[in-house]
Amino acid sequence: MNKVPVSIVIIAKNEERRLEDCLKSVAWAAEIILIDDMSTDRTVEIARRFTDKIFQRAMDIEGRHRNFGYDKATQPWVLSLDCDERVTPELAAEIGAAAANPDDENVVYAIPIKTFIGQRWIKGAGYYPASKARFFRKGQFRYEEARVHPRVIYQGKCGFFKGDILHYSCENLEQWIGKFNRETTLEADKWIQDGRKVSMANSLRKTFDRFFKNYFLKGGMKDGFMGFLMSVFHGLYQLFAYAKYREMKEKQ
Repeated sequence: MNKVPVSIVIIAKNEERRLEDCLKSVAWAAEIILIDDMSTDRTVEIARRFTDKIFQRAMDIEGRHRNFGYDKATQPWVLSLDCDERVTPELAAEIGAAAANPDDENVVYAIPIKTFIGQRWIKGAGYYPASKARFFRKGQFRYEEARVHPRVIYQGKCGFFKGDILHYSCENLEQWIGKFNRETTLEADKWIQDGRKVSMANSLRKTFDRFFKNYFLKGGMKDGFMGFLMSVFHGLYQLFAYAKYREMKEKQ
């Protein structure tokens, strides 16, 4: 079987429960690279069944950590994944076609992300398709070196795939809330590090604006209680980050 000329770059930390399914979904790729954040479980042992390209590095800044992995790639195209993600057969076929097309002018491809909490697909509140730039030409794409939600940096055309990445984000709402708590802390710290001035009035405006957009304009209302709840989280993200930002400023 001919492998597709793509480097899969995966970041991991203590992912023994989810890593194998992720790796199986990209077994068609010519190269799999794992960037391991000093795991203490069986993550590296499992990864060795699929690849010998394993690099251990303590994560400092998310964008820098991901860029480190992309620099290790040797194939002309790179697909960026997390351990809680899976590539569907439909997406794999599209990736293979793009990688085999010498006339393709796109530098980057955005991919729809199908997010689950447990077995529940979150369809509304802006969660689908929520396409993200994940497939790109080697050396022509990087992340901003930020600790949370780094922006993508590239020059050139962006194409769009129809096949999904399946994102098994959390097993339940308790895990989701824990992730929400960690990310709002990192967001507040990012504002501090950037020297950003954030006001209560602007934070309140964004809180209500994000709820309104995600519930009424981005399909939250059509997804029942879960759509409503996810829309609330979208709004509260700004408010909780602001509350933590104020606390950090006071400690300074």
